[in-house]
Amino acid sequence: MKPDFRPTPLAVLTAGAGALAAALPAIVSPHLWPLWPAALAFLAGLLAADALLSPPPRSITCRLEAPDSFFIGETGEAVLAVELPSPRWLPLEVVVDVSEPLVAPPPFRGRSARAESVVRIPLQARRRGIGALERVWIRYTGPLRLARKTLVRSFDRKVRVVPDVRPVREAALRFSENRTFRAGLKIERYRGDGTEFESLREFVRGDDLRALHWRATARHRKPLCRQFRAERNHQIVFALDTGRLMSEPIAGAVPKLDHAVTTALLLSYVALKSGDRVGLFTFDARVGRYLEPEGGMKHHRTLTHFAAGVEYSDSETNYTFGLTTLLQSLNRRSLVVVLTDFVDTVTAELMVQNLDRLARRHVVMFVSFRDPDLERIAEAPPASALALHRAVVADAMLTARDAVLRRLQTYGVFPLDARPRDVGTHAINRYLEIKRRELV
Repeated sequence: MKPDFRPTPLAVLTAGAGALAAALPAIVSPHLWPLWPAALAFLAGLLAADALLSPPPRSITCRLEAPDSFFIGETGEAVLAVELPSPRWLPLEVVVDVSEPLVAPPPFRGRSARAESVVRIPLQARRRGIGALERVWIRYTGPLRLARKTLVRSFDRKVRVVPDVRPVREAALRFSENRTFRAGLKIERYRGDGTEFESLREFVRGDDLRALHWRATARHRKPLCRQFRAERNHQIVFALDTGRLMSEPIAGAVPKLDHAVTTALLLSYVALKSGDRVGLFTFDARVGRYLEPEGGMKHHRTLTHFAAGVEYSDSETNYTFGLTTLLQSLNRRSLVVVLTDFVDTVTAELMVQNLDRLARRHVVMFVSFRDPDLERIAEAPPASALALHRAVVADAMLTARDAVLRRLQTYGVFPLDARPRDVGTHAINRYLEIKRRELV
C-alpha cells in the first residue's frame, strides 16, 4: 500500500483562520482580493515545507519481535522497533492489525525517539488457536505539525495460543520437590486398603486375621500375613464437552472449554504419575476425537498436543450420541471424568439420563464450572427493583443447579461444581478419594 499524505487537524484550523483573516480586508475594500490567493499560497508553502522536512516513508525501518506462543488467559507482548531518521521529536501513532483469536491492542500514541522508537504491544487472546500480527500502521507528522503521513507495513507474524499448562508445571515442581505432596499423590501402602497382593510380612498383634497366609506360615513356622496395596494401571477417560455452552467465557475472557482443558491436563498428570492410563474424548452435536488411554509420563505430552487441537463449537451438545459412543468404546471398567456445563433442570434432563446409564458400568466424575458472576448477583444487596429481580433469577438458577447435582449423586455419580480457579484442586482430591476407596 502506498504511503498516505494528509493535512492534520492543525492545518485545517490554520486554513480556516487564514481564510477568515484574508476575508476581513476584502470586506473593507474589493481591491484587497489578492490576499486570498496569497493566503492559500502561504498555507500551501507551509504544507510543502512540512512534508519535505518530515522523513520520507521509504527511509523508515520497522522490526517486529513477537513470541511464538503464549498461554490463553495470560498477556503476551510483541515489540515493534521503529526508526525515523529525524533529528527532532515527532508525534507518532502506531496501530497493529491482528487476526482471531487475538484481541486488537489499543493504538500507541507518543513521540518518536531520535534513534529508535520501541513500541510494546500487549497481546491477549479470547480462545486457543493461531493468530497473526498482520499489518502495522505508522502515522507521523512533520516538525510543523501540518502534514501527516501514514505508512503500512505487512508482517503476517504467526502467534500460537496454547492451553494453559502452568498449573501442571507447578504441580510437577511440587511433586518433585515436596515429599509430603508426593506422598499424597502416589498410591502408598495403606494397611487394610487395596486388593492387589504386594508382599508377605510377619503377623503382629492387631492385624486382620483374614490376612494370614497359612501356607507361608506352615513353611516358615511363624505367622505371616499378606500385605496389600491399592491397584494401579486403572483407566481414566476425560470426556470434554465442546458445545455451545462450553464455548462461552467465564470468570473473565477465557471460555469454559479452556478451563476444562487445563483441569483435564492437571488431573491427567497426577493420574499418569500414579501409574494409571489416561485417554481423552471430545463431543458436541457429533462425536469428536478420541485418544486411546495409555500410560507413562511421555503420554502427557501427547495429551497436551491433542488438547491444543480441541476446537470450539456453536452447536448444542448431544449427550445421548456422545456418551453412548464413549460407552461402546470402553472395553473395561474405567473412571470417566465428564467436563461439561448446563443451565437448568430442563436442559439437563438428557444429560442426567445418559450419565446415569454411564454410571451403571463405570465410575463417573461430573465436573462443571460455577459462574462467580452469577453468585455475585445472587448475593448482592437489592439496591433497586431491577437488582432485586436479577438476584431472584440468579438464585433460582443456582438452586436448580444444586438440584441437578444432588440428583446425579443419587445415581452414583461424583459431582463437582466449583469456580474455575478451584476446580483443579477439588478434582485431584476427588480422584484420590476414588482411588483410595478402590471404586474403579
